[in-house]
Amino acid sequence: MAEPMKIRTKMVDGAAQIFVLMIHPMETGQRKDPRSGQVFPAHFIQHVLATLNDKPVLDMQCGPAISKNPVFGFRVKDAKAGDKLVVTWEDNKGEKARAEATIA
Repeated sequence: MAEPMKIRTKMVDGAAQIFVLMIHPMETGQRKDPRSGQVFPAHFIQHVLATLNDKPVLDMQCGPAISKNPVFGFRVKDAKAGDKLVVTWEDNKGEKARAEATIA
């Protein structure tokens, strides 16, 4: 089971400003263990989807060039306080995570 995401939201100039912290190792598949010399297998988030009141507002494909525990920020116009935000991700090993927040 994946670690929980942390979501922060606030309204700025009529748009929801959203930041999502995703706890994930984000291994590229190129880094070696200094002791054994073995390559750490690739393990990274491939797909992120965010919906606001069940309508997609972000649909993103990712690759291995993103840092460990990434923070993604984006804005959504026409959002209102009280709207329901759902963020999901899936990685290259099939692991998934889902988090919900209410726009503040």
